[in-house]
Amino acid sequence: MSRSYIDLPSGGSATDFSFAEACKSLETENDAIRRRSSRRGLWMAVAVYVAFAVPDQWLIPDVAPITIAARFVVATLALLVFEVLLLAKAKTIWLDVTCAAALVFGYVGWLCPAIATRDTAAMSYYMIFGAIFMMGANLFFSFRFRLSVITSGLVLCAFFVTIEAFFPSSPAYKLAFGLFYVSCFTFTSFVNWRLTIERRSVLLNAAEARHQHWEASERGKSLLELSHTDYLTGIGNRRALDRRLDECWLAWKNEHRDFFVFLIDVDFFKRFNDRYGHQEGDRCLTVIAKALKAVVEPSGGMIGRYGGEEFIVVMPVESQRTALSLAERIRTEVELLAIGHDERPDDRTIVSVSVGVAFTREPAGEKVERIVREADLALYNAKASGRNCVRSFDPLLPRPDDNAGKLVPLLAAAIDRNLVSLVYQPIFDVHGKARAVEALMRLKMPNGTAVSPKVFIPVAEQTGAILELGRWAIETACRDILMTDRMATVSVNVSPIQLRAPGFAASVAEILKECGVGGSRLALEVTEGLDMDMRSEVFKCIADLRSLGVEIWLDDFGSGFAGLSWLRAIDFNTVKVDRTFLHDCSNPRGLLMLQDMISLIRNRGNTILVEGVETAAQLSLLRELQIDRVQGYHLGMPVSAELLQAA
Repeated sequence: MSRSYIDLPSGGSATDFSFAEACKSLETENDAIRRRSSRRGLWMAVAVYVAFAVPDQWLIPDVAPITIAARFVVATLALLVFEVLLLAKAKTIWLDVTCAAALVFGYVGWLCPAIATRDTAAMSYYMIFGAIFMMGANLFFSFRFRLSVITSGLVLCAFFVTIEAFFPSSPAYKLAFGLFYVSCFTFTSFVNWRLTIERRSVLLNAAEARHQHWEASERGKSLLELSHTDYLTGIGNRRALDRRLDECWLAWKNEHRDFFVFLIDVDFFKRFNDRYGHQEGDRCLTVIAKALKAVVEPSGGMIGRYGGEEFIVVMPVESQRTALSLAERIRTEVELLAIGHDERPDDRTIVSVSVGVAFTREPAGEKVERIVREADLALYNAKASGRNCVRSFDPLLPRPDDNAGKLVPLLAAAIDRNLVSLVYQPIFDVHGKARAVEALMRLKMPNGTAVSPKVFIPVAEQTGAILELGRWAIETACRDILMTDRMATVSVNVSPIQLRAPGFAASVAEILKECGVGGSRLALEVTEGLDMDMRSEVFKCIADLRSLGVEIWLDDFGSGFAGLSWLRAIDFNTVKVDRTFLHDCSNPRGLLMLQDMISLIRNRGNTILVEGVETAAQLSLLRELQIDRVQGYHLGMPVSAELLQAA
């Protein structure tokens, strides 16, 4: 294909350039095909041309020796010139010109001696075969249209000159054969013109298809890169870090190549967010991530956002001293940023970080999670040591569970002592009408001090207290909300431990029966970020719950690892998008990520609920995106059942 077939776009944009590249690629491929086709066509044409020496001997025997010699001379010269040009890697157009010249000279070279024959009657009929040369130019070779017309036109002219000036013929003969030749010329040229248009259309479509394939490939690369990139800071996310951790872990087990892990936590970041707002909090994390990247990557390490205000570094290690020196440099670099933070409870007024360091050590164990857990324990010790410091893992360090142990007896008696309660946060449609409420568990110490769910829920799961607390939460929510018709639907969070526990679905059925409410009014929320293995008992439990009419919701979608797998495995009634995706919509990249996630869920047919609506602008955006349900402080704070009724 050449530029005569396709008008290549001009301009400097990436799209135009990629289409031009697609055209150029097709030109190269088509050029190679045409060269092979021209060679094959010429050899076949020469074979047929030489084979017509036999009719020469029959029809014009008196001049046959000369015409046969002329055939062999023209054939030999044509093949010789063509093969020489082919070896010299001449342009395809010159190969086509050679073939066209071979057709013209083949016709003229035979015609000139042939018309001298005394067998004029035989020759008058024999001349009809000259039309083959015109058809060859238009149909048998893949010449460009202009070259085909010129070639067949020269054959036509040679015929008319011959019958007019050199070959005795009657007016009737001239008229009949002249019309035949003109008809052949017109018909074959028209067919060639149509074929040229078809070829052009096919090549244009092929170029467009190749261009679209290129765009899809580029989009796929971008999506792959995006899937391994933290949407806020632009550094690696947990997926990318997990892959890097697995690589280092295998290299250590198989080749004894040591590595270390840093866990870096921004000190008192929640207070920073509360004081300056989420946008400033996001900016703070972005600035810190950029500074950490500048320190880590030149040393051959990989940095990523581990979640929230935590970062993780994975790097092959030369010595522990080098690693600790790098960790201290990281801490210092963040201090040098001098980001103001006047809400800290200590005597510092700038943002700082605490760093936990863990090294590979024997025994290897079976899972890479061990070294991350040890880095987390080291980070815990750094926080316990006053923050803004570096601590490396020590097996003798106190574990967080040691301090959290005081919650164990408290959770066991929390229901009896009325230390646990539920508050309810409304769920609205985008027009502001309340559609459901979410039950949220709260725990207080005997002295009235509140305990964060992030603290007591993991302890309840580790000790098994979550089973009793979870059943109490479902029963209380049904009595507070459904039996009193305060709301049509109530959702309750459930732990994977509850879903794996025998008889959980039966206990839910018993609660629904005792409360006299339909299962369709109860929704159970499963959090994506939790460690919920795809076990058969989980699927069976979910199936049993569905048979009761209970809705199954996927909570915090996008915050964990297995969301897509679970979205594919379970037909959730509602998918709740994690609040961080809405809060990141202040930048184009974050907005694009939210739109992509919404499109994914919508294509699955799930109801979409977005959490964390804190401003009117966020609500307006979700209305534009046609979200089904919304939830957040801008619309309604978590309140007790009594206040919910009053509202």
